[in-house]
Amino acid sequence: MSLTFVNQTAAAAAPVAPVNRLLHGPLLPSLIRLALPTVVVLFMTTLLSVAETYFVSALGLDAIAAASLVVPVMMLMTMVSNGGIGGGVSSAVARAVGAGRQDEAESLAWHTLIIATVAGALFSLVLLLAGPAIYRSLGGGGASLRQATLYSNILFGGAIPFWCLMLLQAALRGAGNVKVPAMIMFGGVIAGLALSPVLISGWLGAPRMGVAGAGVAQVLCNVAALGVVLRYMRSAASTLRLRRHPLRRRHFAAILGVGLPSAVNAVMSAMSITALTAAAGAVGVAAIAGYGIASRLDMLLVPLMFGFGTAAITLVGTNLGAGNVARARRVAIVNALFVAAIVGAVGLVVARYPRLWLGLFTNDAAVLAIGSDYLHVVAPFYAVIGVIFELYFAGQGARRILWPMSASVVRFVVALAAMALVARGVVSLHTAFVLVAAGIVVAASVSLLGFLRTRWDR
Repeated sequence: MSLTFVNQTAAAAAPVAPVNRLLHGPLLPSLIRLALPTVVVLFMTTLLSVAETYFVSALGLDAIAAASLVVPVMMLMTMVSNGGIGGGVSSAVARAVGAGRQDEAESLAWHTLIIATVAGALFSLVLLLAGPAIYRSLGGGGASLRQATLYSNILFGGAIPFWCLMLLQAALRGAGNVKVPAMIMFGGVIAGLALSPVLISGWLGAPRMGVAGAGVAQVLCNVAALGVVLRYMRSAASTLRLRRHPLRRRHFAAILGVGLPSAVNAVMSAMSITALTAAAGAVGVAAIAGYGIASRLDMLLVPLMFGFGTAAITLVGTNLGAGNVARARRVAIVNALFVAAIVGAVGLVVARYPRLWLGLFTNDAAVLAIGSDYLHVVAPFYAVIGVIFELYFAGQGARRILWPMSASVVRFVVALAAMALVARGVVSLHTAFVLVAAGIVVAASVSLLGFLRTRWDR
């Protein structure tokens, strides 16, 4: 028997290494496979928020206004945790996995838990102390301010479990595990859909808590979901084990080097929404409610953009970790075009027929007028917003976020200018919406220019 024959036989008998689908194969199916579980469950999470708005709407205009005051701040925390620090977590874990460094990936997961605990505590402290002043500055007063403060104190009192839940799920997604986070979130949404109306409206003999009931339900569901995540990540079945590791500065830096600038970016995005809420507040309670209901549609599209964005982070980060720069850039292009086509179609429909959305929540003529005006002006640019979002997430995966942040600065400055002009009576709320639409177009141009000019191979 010759040595060549022995070597050939051994090679034939050796197990074939599994193909990493993140590094090979068609891009769009890979993006859809990674994004779809997250999109579906996040859509249901947003649907829960919309359902809570529906239940709260039965409590009167002050209750709707109270929820509208708190929602931008809750969006701020969600965007900072998921789209900001969470993006840094997913990017760092994806790069470690793509380079075959599993122990480093698990150490990053432990560092993630530390960061989440500290960040959650900071959010709780700030909102418990400064919440009333913030909501007053947004136009709240009287009964709407009292209800907003109560809702906020409950909601942000549970910020630590919320942060831990969001960031640990980001770590799992960075490792390519999208199914487990999606299943856990799905369970939380189902529980929230059952519990929220019971506590808000006092069904089944429960106390009628009003707006506060929505906060209690969210906190309870987050705590339960976090318990499931921790149990899974401590088990042998987890693709990314959570266990104690020595604290290393470079691992904090790997997460926060992307996460902190991205958090600033998320703050600017959320503050842009808050600025418009304040502009509406300068007009009146009906304007706050109208803009709040209309902008909930923007929130309903975020799951799609976020789901595909996190898929892009995983694919871009993993391919760059493996040295495949060209494929990573193709991921960014395909993802941005696909998402823009979907959200753009939705925007065109609601811009033409705004009451398809607004009529689900109110028949108040003043509220409908403001909400319709916003959708007529801004919704046609949803496709452009999709491009901004997806290039931002791709930049997180590549650790190239200067240009995406510059785009957010443009939107932020325009929103602040619009708020100031409305507050001083210089322009109408309609003109403010037009300025916001123009800011979206300029921001997208900045983001596209940055993507074309920035190299990812160094």
